[in-house]
Amino acid sequence: MKRNRLLTLLGALVLGVVGAVVPMTASPAAAACVTPYSSSAVYTGGMTASYNGRNWTAKWWTQGEAPSTGGSNVWQDNGACDGNSGGGGGGTTCNYPNWVAGQWYDAGAIVRYSNGQYYRATNANPGYDPIISTWYWSPHSCTGGGGGDTGGGGGFVVSEAQFNSMFPGRNAFYTYAGLTDAMKKYPSFATTGSDTVKKQEAAAFLANVSHETGGLVYIDEINQANWPHYCDTSQPYGCPAGQSAYHGRGPIQLSWNFNYYAAGNALGVDLLNNPNLVATNSSISWQTGLWYWMTGTGAAGTTSHNAMVNGNGFGTTIRAINSIECNGGNSGQVQSRISLYTRFAGILGVPTGGNLSC
Repeated sequence: MKRNRLLTLLGALVLGVVGAVVPMTASPAAAACVTPYSSSAVYTGGMTASYNGRNWTAKWWTQGEAPSTGGSNVWQDNGACDGNSGGGGGGTTCNYPNWVAGQWYDAGAIVRYSNGQYYRATNANPGYDPIISTWYWSPHSCTGGGGGDTGGGGGFVVSEAQFNSMFPGRNAFYTYAGLTDAMKKYPSFATTGSDTVKKQEAAAFLANVSHETGGLVYIDEINQANWPHYCDTSQPYGCPAGQSAYHGRGPIQLSWNFNYYAAGNALGVDLLNNPNLVATNSSISWQTGLWYWMTGTGAAGTTSHNAMVNGNGFGTTIRAINSIECNGGNSGQVQSRISLYTRFAGILGVPTGGNLSC
């Protein structure tokens, strides 16, 4: 966890007159105010906010409790900051209007979302939700340049060396470059919340896909006997690629014709007619994994992304991806996922947080 600390620098000016020493105390420079506190936002341990001219860090999950040294003692006071945030206005580097659902936004418009983060409209839209409609919105950094681009891995909290250490025996198909390219489709992935939360989300995603693919070894589902059963013929679009074409592929093992259809529509790729793109194009393959991570809820009632950034815990991601394993369904599989997550969080140097099991 990173904390801002104010340092007082003491200096002494020695004058030319013998015995005349005049102490000089430099006034400490106030840190810049971070994103203003939002009463509707969820804060998890390590997330920061500015309030009444001071920066604060949440010690654990909280919502609706304004930063102070009282109350439940959930907030740590990091000291005065430059620019009074006034409990909800903009800081010294950001002063954009709050996002309003249903209001028209031209491309380039910047808004402040209810979680205290800022977003820039990459495409004009009639007030779509910045967290959900990630094709229309990208995270915006108020301290400079924009912040959502993860191209080339420069913005990913997992370095290529760390990625390789997580998957020493991976299939060459699952490239780091393919993953970071896929992240451009979902710029909120592993970029939301504190540095700790970002790394926890990355570790959670990679742990689940590692479990699904045997350490990023398998591209196609192993049990081929099940393949003919992945076609729901009741769907109006049917199974144009064939009855057995929609078996599990890729990091999240995308299965069934309706999932290929939905993922393809979301990603702008015709996966219904070309399902094998998930097994032959590394970026598209990773995109399908991120598509489900960011939008699929399963039996969890929330997405895996939201589960990690809102403090629900790793166990909720298991329930969102494969709830059959939960509630005693397959404790060995659940423990496998937890062990991978624990190891990956250790590589990234962050705690796992609570609620590990589903």
